[in-house]
Amino acid sequence: MAKTPATLKAHLTRLEMTVPPKASLPVPVNIQTAIMRAPGIPLPYYRYLYRQVGARWQWVDRMRMSDEELAATLHDKRNTISVLYVNGAPAGFYEYFAEDEETIELSHFGLMESGLGLGIGKWFLLQALYAIWTQNPIRVTTTTNTLDHPRALQLYQMFGFSPVSTGTAIVRPLSDKELLEAAKKS
Repeated sequence: MAKTPATLKAHLTRLEMTVPPKASLPVPVNIQTAIMRAPGIPLPYYRYLYRQVGARWQWVDRMRMSDEELAATLHDKRNTISVLYVNGAPAGFYEYFAEDEETIELSHFGLMESGLGLGIGKWFLLQALYAIWTQNPIRVTTTTNTLDHPRALQLYQMFGFSPVSTGTAIVRPLSDKELLEAAKKS
């Protein structure tokens, strides 16, 4: 009988920035990088990216969406997804959502295992923020939590985000059955 994973408690921090980042970072040396927008991203490819980036951080919400729900979310004209490629292979992605004319949410950001340790995390986040600020928002928001990378909050603050609220969330990790279902959709 498949075991149902215990729920996890996470402390949430909602952040906001109201001016573009002032930082500038060079592309990391000795690696080839490309960041490509992915309009109309195929659902299996998105699920692959989402799982590869988010598995260790307990990203589960999008894995539980039906094809119809996920397609409606991803292909909404207010949603933008860009994929990072390193040496020809996907290494991470970011996603942002224009909530209205004033606010854009950086809804997802992360690197795959293969992208970690290459010194590209800060550079990649900066590229995501540059892309968002070309839309001329009044504010950019994001949310992180204690299940995320241990330095995520610090990194967001380094680039100009400030905490605006905190809260608690209960995360129910994917069960074996859900993982199997997700694998069938990929």
